[in-house]
Amino acid sequence: MVHGAGVNFLTLIWIVIGLILVIWAVSWFYRYFMARRYKQYGGELDAEQFETTMRKAQVIDLRESSEFDKGHIMGARDMPYTQLKEKMSGLRKDQPVYLYDTTGALSLRAASRLRKAGYTQIYWLKNGFDDWSGKTKAKKYPD
Repeated sequence: MVHGAGVNFLTLIWIVIGLILVIWAVSWFYRYFMARRYKQYGGELDAEQFETTMRKAQVIDLRESSEFDKGHIMGARDMPYTQLKEKMSGLRKDQPVYLYDTTGALSLRAASRLRKAGYTQIYWLKNGFDDWSGKTKAKKYPD
């Protein structure tokens, strides 16, 4: 009876590991194919490319305002993804839009939303703010 419980426990562990791998693979493939799909409108930029070309663009921080206040890329505008639909009218369609969030996952969704709204030059920071080592700015006295 104890032996059977051990086999069931090991089977359960393998199922959990398998599910984790499947979820990771689906997430990776989703990001890969979405990045390829939106490449015609701009695409993913590594931190160096992002930093050297961002002066000619509208840099948008998609994280929530509390995260923005703790630290953001110098020159970025605070435009949380949750408010993008309402605030995107403040963006110019004739200039490139550079997006970033914490890990890069929200940037693809934001790129899709902007593309549907008629923006054609959309770029996002590969791996998001977590991998950023360039200049940052923080609010002096965050709330």
